[in-house]
Amino acid sequence: MSTRLTDLPLEPIETASRQQLQALQLERLKWSLRHAYDNSPVYRRKFDEAGVHPDQLQSLADLARFPFTTKKDLRDNYPFGMFAVPQDRVARVHASSGTTGKPTVVGYTLRDIDIWATVMARSIRASGARRGDKVHISYGYGLFTGGLGAHYGVEKAGLTAIPFGGGQTERQVQLIQDFRPEVIMVTPSYMLAIADELERQGIDPASTSLRIGIFGAEPWTPEMRQAIEKRMGISAVDIYGLSEVMGPGVANECAETKDGPTIWEDHFYPEIIDPDTGDVLPDGEFGELVFTSLSKEAMPVIRYRTRDLTRLLPGTARAAFRRMEKITGRTDDMMIVRGVNVFPSQIEELILKHTELAPHYQCVLGKEGPLDTLTVRVECAHGAEPSVAAQAREQLTHDIKAYIGVTAGIEILPEGGVERSVGKARRIVDNRPR
Repeated sequence: MSTRLTDLPLEPIETASRQQLQALQLERLKWSLRHAYDNSPVYRRKFDEAGVHPDQLQSLADLARFPFTTKKDLRDNYPFGMFAVPQDRVARVHASSGTTGKPTVVGYTLRDIDIWATVMARSIRASGARRGDKVHISYGYGLFTGGLGAHYGVEKAGLTAIPFGGGQTERQVQLIQDFRPEVIMVTPSYMLAIADELERQGIDPASTSLRIGIFGAEPWTPEMRQAIEKRMGISAVDIYGLSEVMGPGVANECAETKDGPTIWEDHFYPEIIDPDTGDVLPDGEFGELVFTSLSKEAMPVIRYRTRDLTRLLPGTARAAFRRMEKITGRTDDMMIVRGVNVFPSQIEELILKHTELAPHYQCVLGKEGPLDTLTVRVECAHGAEPSVAAQAREQLTHDIKAYIGVTAGIEILPEGGVERSVGKARRIVDNRPR
């Protein structure tokens, strides 16, 4: 095991053997399937229709016999139809933004909230936080799981929470300067907005008190990590989660290795499937990530299809816990342009090769007759000369064609030309006629 970068103690399970962890997983998986079947009409119906019963699970591999859960299941049973406990045991509800139809609603018992706080505290410790650290939380509070999930985790870890939330970037910069936090929890795209505001105020972003950035809620590339670390003078780690499974804290990178988020498998059992066939793939194979909750009471999820694309890898800093390769794409953010599959993360990787361009961009889809078009809108870097930016446009056009295989138009915008988001960045703008 690598040398740890924090003085906060590990939980006993984090030093368990793989065999000990798997025994715990099997015990909890049997409970979770039975709990879902006995207490959720939705899961009883799904299991019965698939011809499976919780008693048939005798090994972890038997999970593949059970049906998947999708976001459609949650939306079809809106708002509380997926809950598996009486309403008087539901201590809290969260929900997605609902920008594409009904929001997905999730519920928590008091025990669920305590487990969530525990895995969040574990994630913050894994990121390298130390006793006495102050944590500036820029994730949104409210129905979004990010702010409150981070907040409870910070307090559970015994650190100081600064519960700012999203927006008011000038005020965020002021309090970062005044309160001198060591850790910030925020989306990577909003971290860039904070860095821009620091520079606008004449402050070197690398001069702040920040030592660690815990970034999540949207895919971001290794190149984006390098750019943020260099600009802010911090260690940037990836936190992963989704509200349907729990919220942030399902997995987190360990500061010792920064080699992909370690999945907290004692509470969330992962699988990788072929997104087309649904077949389970072996560790190391690339596919769609699926999670089954092992300890959730209010709303268990069985084989939830996340739409995130990754692969499972052996444990490193936490040897018993598998890692997932950094998520840089989803099945539902893939653009198909004239028969070519294109992910925003591929565009981002190429943009970051050009120092004349800023990492603020959008992919705009349109139509020319029967054919789809792709235009990449990207900003000039701070202080870049227009003539140099024009050269970068030509090179980026060439790179996208050469490395991705599609012809894209490039629009170079001045600083501030791409809309900023206080939450997840809006990377795709689809202007094609419905």
